[in-house]
Amino acid sequence: MRLITLLLASLFVASPVLAQQTQRSSNPQGVQIQGNTEIKAKQENSTAVSVGEGNTARNTAGAIRGGTQIQGNTKINASQKNSTAVAKGKGNKASNEAGVIGGE
Repeated sequence: MRLITLLLASLFVASPVLAQQTQRSSNPQGVQIQGNTEIKAKQENSTAVSVGEGNTARNTAGAIRGGTQIQGNTKINASQKNSTAVAKGKGNKASNEAGVIGGE
């Protein structure tokens, strides 16, 4: 009886150690990639200007945004040349995005 009690107690203490570890991103909208991913991105003379309240202007080449899940092998070849993004006024967004996977 003592042996069974000892085994049950040992199993109870060791169960968290034997449990499968789950990998979690620090960001709940993290990127999950299963496979190989190759990103080649190039920008030249890019300008992003944001003037006003709550505006966003950006130039992006070769990016994987949060909340994206990729399965399999992925290649991104992105190039921008002389790109300009201008957001003016209030609450506007302007962007040039080449080779971007995922939203916002």
